Amino acid sequence: MISEVCDISVIGCRVKVPFGRQQKIGLILEVTKTSTIPKSKIKKCTEIIDEKPIFSEATLWLVSFASRYYLHPIGRVVAAAMPSHLRKGKPTVNFIEKLHLTNKGKVIKAESIIKNAPKQAALINYLQKKGPVTVDILDDLSIDWRVQKNSLSNKGWIKVTKALSSNDESPILSRPTKGPNLNSEQKKAVNIINNSLEFQTFLVDGVTGSGKTEVYLQLILNVIKKNKQCLILVPEIGLTSQFIKRIIARIGIKPAMIHSALTERERFTAWQAIKNSKSNLILGTRSAIFAPTENLGIIIVDEENDVSYKQQDGFRYSARDLAIAKGSYHNIPVVLGSATPSIESLYRCTQKKYKRLVLEKRAGRAKLPSMHLIDVTKEYMPDGLSQKLIKIIKKHLKNNGQVLIYINRRGFAPTLICKSCNHVAQCPRCDSRMTVYQSKKLLTCHHCGSSRSYTHECNLCGAEYAALGQGTQRIEEALKKNFANISIKRIDSDSTRLKGSMDDALTLAITGKAKILVGTQMISKGHHFPSLSLVAVINADQGLFSMDFRGSERLAQNLIQVSGRAGREEQKGQVLIQTEYPDHPFWGALFDGGYKEVAKQTIKEREEASWPPFSNLILIRASSHRKDFTWDFLNTANEIIVSNKFDGINILGPVSSPMEKKAGRFRGQLLLHCENRKPLHQQIALLFKKIERKKCTHRVKWSIDVDPIELF
Repeated sequence: MISEVCDISVIGCRVKVPFGRQQKIGLILEVTKTSTIPKSKIKKCTEIIDEKPIFSEATLWLVSFASRYYLHPIGRVVAAAMPSHLRKGKPTVNFIEKLHLTNKGKVIKAESIIKNAPKQAALINYLQKKGPVTVDILDDLSIDWRVQKNSLSNKGWIKVTKALSSNDESPILSRPTKGPNLNSEQKKAVNIINNSLEFQTFLVDGVTGSGKTEVYLQLILNVIKKNKQCLILVPEIGLTSQFIKRIIARIGIKPAMIHSALTERERFTAWQAIKNSKSNLILGTRSAIFAPTENLGIIIVDEENDVSYKQQDGFRYSARDLAIAKGSYHNIPVVLGSATPSIESLYRCTQKKYKRLVLEKRAGRAKLPSMHLIDVTKEYMPDGLSQKLIKIIKKHLKNNGQVLIYINRRGFAPTLICKSCNHVAQCPRCDSRMTVYQSKKLLTCHHCGSSRSYTHECNLCGAEYAALGQGTQRIEEALKKNFANISIKRIDSDSTRLKGSMDDALTLAITGKAKILVGTQMISKGHHFPSLSLVAVINADQGLFSMDFRGSERLAQNLIQVSGRAGREEQKGQVLIQTEYPDHPFWGALFDGGYKEVAKQTIKEREEASWPPFSNLILIRASSHRKDFTWDFLNTANEIIVSNKFDGINILGPVSSPMEKKAGRFRGQLLLHCENRKPLHQQIALLFKKIERKKCTHRVKWSIDVDPIELF
């Protein structure tokens, strides 16, 4: 609480506040003269940390709006919008560590310690040759200094100092270069958006390879010329490397980056550059929506349909939807781009809330790939590859083409089962089967992360285990058997965990040195593989029978996105989809009318069933280490909601989550459904007031998810 003695200029500044025996960091959001809290219970702030607000009026507005809309405590929203460096109360100036050799370190001979401590020897050797060096230079050189720093410091061989970082590195690297000539559809899209003088949401609906990125680049150039800031959101870190290279090559500017793979110092340095308007180009994943842009000119959301834009725990916000709110506040254009737009965005175009700009032609001479089904009902395929597919792969390789095998499942196999007693290896903490990692003799749960070793003998009867189903590793092994002399590269989250490994893998793929690629969804979108001529989809059938009402939409999006990797140069691409259900009506809609037809049918089905976008949802989730605690909370919440008697709200549940037990906790949920949004928010506001007094609330973890995209 800040009293009237404070000047209003402190709004947006951090303060230290007493919290028990500790000091916590808070942010001043408002100055008031009155309070409903008794004066005796109000504590004074012990210190105002900042001389100037760290949050501008625009950022404070976005934080406040997000808190109200997503029904989340504003303190936690503030924490999500603030770099961890500032949450710890550290100064707004940036300090950087510098490593120096001591007198002892200057005379030590690196070769004398290289046998027992090669990494320490490498660091000593570098410092002896180059002298004192800041840690950012060591990071760029990929020298492993972090672990070695303390050891060498304890030995008295180096000392560490902190210097004020000037943060004066210019983001301008070169002059902008001319790109390819735009076709008529691209020119029309660029001109319409550039001529927009106020807030408007544009949906750039372009087939894969239609040149959406080139449209973005032209828009960015126009905004940069006006000395305004561009905010570009991408769904995943893995999609940024190629995009950054194109931006630097074309725009001549290095973007300020915000994403989870950065160190605390790197994120804070980027935050500083953005706030001080030293960087007019910001690129990041969903958290970048809270970047402190002071002079914003446009927001671009690439792959707007991607579920990664929705935070799935804690503060459950949608970066795409907040981008539209932020654009409205700043009165600037917001561009949503996708080859497979979300059903919600397509519907809003029909309602004239968004303006749809269609790119139906592939850029240059590239042609859309042909799509075909492979019926695998009559073929035994233990390794997941049909004979017809193997034959076609050989044909493409012979013609110097590149092949992508897409299977959205990691590991060797999803199931380990006993051949005799049919015992299945289950996760002890989840209602889930353990995934087989055969080369490591390891079973891993992809839901809670627990793992254990296994043998080929059943724990119960001693008979032989069998691995059923396919993952990326099993497909990789099968390909190596059939194509022994061909370069094969697997790209999934297991193979790209180390820093730089994703870029290395993409380099092999883009240059064509890897002739066969095996990958998950992480390479199905946003990447340009010039030599890729064949895409083969393994195990697509799991999406045909989804319990989620968004199942068919997401299956179509995944297939169209991965299919779009094929034939992006002059060679026409081919897409093969293995299926056990070749007569399923989904395939007819997709093959005859493409994504447009699937979307058209989906919108009709949603309207008949009154699912979003024709209604609004709020999902109440609860979990506890005891099942009865979870159900006690959900039943109490249900009783409160029913007693509030709001018209038009349908209550679905309470029910167990589709995976009831996860990470040792029993989970359940309550879904609220209403055509109008306002009654839902009013209902939850009343629920908050009443349920916090109940004993059951303190025995569970519970959350509110506004506009959920995952119903589990």
